[in-house]
Amino acid sequence: MALLQRIEHGGTRPRGLVLTPTRELALQVTDDLLVAGGKLGTRVLAVYGGRAYEPQIEALREGVDVVVGTPGRLLDLVKQRHLDLSRIDVLVLDEADRMLDLGFLPDIERIVDLLPESRQTMLFSATMPGEIVALSRRYLRRPTNVRAEAHTEPEPAPQVVQHVWQTHQLDRPEVLARVLQAEGRGLTMVFCQTKRTCDRVAADLARRGFAVAAVHGDLGQGQRERALRAFRNGKIDVLVATDVAARGLDVDDVTHVVNYECPDSADTYVHRIGRTGRAGRTGTAVTLVDWAELPRWKLINSTLGLSFGAPQETYSTSDHLYESLGIPKDATGTLPKEQRGERAGLAAEELEDIGETGRARSAVRDRERRRPRRKRNRVRTRGGKPVDRAGRPEDASASAERPASDRSGDAAEGAADTVVNAVATERRRTRRRRRRTRGGKPVAADDTTQTA
Repeated sequence: MALLQRIEHGGTRPRGLVLTPTRELALQVTDDLLVAGGKLGTRVLAVYGGRAYEPQIEALREGVDVVVGTPGRLLDLVKQRHLDLSRIDVLVLDEADRMLDLGFLPDIERIVDLLPESRQTMLFSATMPGEIVALSRRYLRRPTNVRAEAHTEPEPAPQVVQHVWQTHQLDRPEVLARVLQAEGRGLTMVFCQTKRTCDRVAADLARRGFAVAAVHGDLGQGQRERALRAFRNGKIDVLVATDVAARGLDVDDVTHVVNYECPDSADTYVHRIGRTGRAGRTGTAVTLVDWAELPRWKLINSTLGLSFGAPQETYSTSDHLYESLGIPKDATGTLPKEQRGERAGLAAEELEDIGETGRARSAVRDRERRRPRRKRNRVRTRGGKPVDRAGRPEDASASAERPASDRSGDAAEGAADTVVNAVATERRRTRRRRRRTRGGKPVAADDTTQTA
């Protein structure tokens, strides 16, 4: 709100700039600003990679009030002279700690150097490590530190019920399939460590009958937005994601969060399970820990002061798994057929054509411009004169009836064939003659050698 109240509206150049670490967060911030500034007529543009440049450039030419985007695409538009940052009044750095983790600090410095000194800068961060403090001291003048929480260390929300179980890696898919059949489960987010694991888990759950989609960095922007829209709209109820979706995304009605693999740090664990239990609602967080991940989990447990230092060994047939989550006793590794039609699925969500690379349109344009190839007519010639297939010279009258352009073409082709034949004749190798020699002197073929 402070951003919308401070900037001037209706100009030709942007007056507010918001930097975000991910595309999804940029879209979410854009939607929030459009809702908050609806009565003011605020024009907001989301700028990020993965989409074609043309729509963003066209919107900048028409004029915007606030630009929200990732550092990489912003710098590209500045270098191409499509984005002018000389009139920015307010700069917002959202999820600053995440941007530092992703290596955006050099890009942020280049962007800030392009802004006027007389501006207001707001920095938002879930954690305040030394790098963030140094960044605030460098770019903020007499900053006011506002803490939304009383504690200094991250800690899970008290309304989130946590379960930590030690599972075997081969039994994890079966355990996850039963967790997803828990009583009262709504929208669920499943977090994985790698993109490959994310795809594998999503494909396995789809085979088991669950309405699921995957979100990670290797997917195109259109596919990621499609999955998030389907998840928000309730067409799917399971979203398998890497940590790219763990920060900043606010999806309503998320009841369960599953850490399919142990997170790397306490901060990551807190941000993951923070997707549920929002706005006073209750939520459930399940973390599956393998034997090899126990040392990392014990460090997270001690950092957060939890009581799961020795997670209970759990299998897909363990009674406490069913009792803790209210899973039906007859639940198996697949979703019952009568429940599979409750969600429309990812296919029901239309894939928006956002021109991710522009290659399709350029290919069509080149194909339209390409001239059709002229059919080549081959004519047999002899001595520069056309002959028929039987080798007889063509009738002079027939040759006269042919267009002049064709006759000239035939003559040119005949002359070319004559030159080729002449060159081939000159290059024809002569037969090699072999001579018998004796003592370095030639000997006739009929000579005989006599022995003493």
